[in-house]
Amino acid sequence: MSSNTDILRNKINLETAAYPWSELLRHFAGGTVLVVAKGQDLVEVALHMAQDQTSEIAALLAAGHLAKVSDEQAQSWLAANSQLWTVVVKPWVLVQERN
Repeated sequence: MSSNTDILRNKINLETAAYPWSELLRHFAGGTVLVVAKGQDLVEVALHMAQDQTSEIAALLAAGHLAKVSDEQAQSWLAANSQLWTVVVKPWVLVQERN
């Protein structure tokens, strides 16, 4: 039998999708988009947030592995018509550049 964490992890994994940055601009304008650094597991970061694991989130923020999207990054993604891996953990939208 799966643990609640495994069930939540699977649910989050099923909710990930690739979206063009242009479709996420209204969320960016609202200040609710966070970028997950390359090399980090998008699903695991989302899991930390969904479980309100503040120490894990604080460590990610301090290390620069999780941050608000900068204006420069937003402009770069828009100019490149970038597709990003995306998952919602209300109120946040987490994005990560695709490899």
